[in-house]
Amino acid sequence: MLLDKRRHPRRVVRLAVAFQMGDGPRVDAFSRDLSIGGMFIVTDKPAPFNASVNLFMQLPGVKQEVMVKATVRWTEPDGMGVQFGLMGARETHAMMQLLTGAPPSIR
Repeated sequence: MLLDKRRHPRRVVRLAVAFQMGDGPRVDAFSRDLSIGGMFIVTDKPAPFNASVNLFMQLPGVKQEVMVKATVRWTEPDGMGVQFGLMGARETHAMMQLLTGAPPSIR
């Protein structure tokens, strides 16, 4: 049995997201689940463990695309789990709006 070390519960949320490592190419992907602390990104091109990535996404109530810094905490063949860095109040509020009412994650 796996021990879940997450600080925040995750919810099933499918959200278009793109990520970029440094000056590398922007990779389009989508989220499988999300919490206020991080998300799993479904991609066949996951960044390596502990890599710093910039995430780009559209959040409810925010007109412009949002960029959030994150760190890759684990990888699987179909994607990667990332932990969000510090977010501003606007991004945190929009993320909470997105999480409200979403069904609980099975994973």
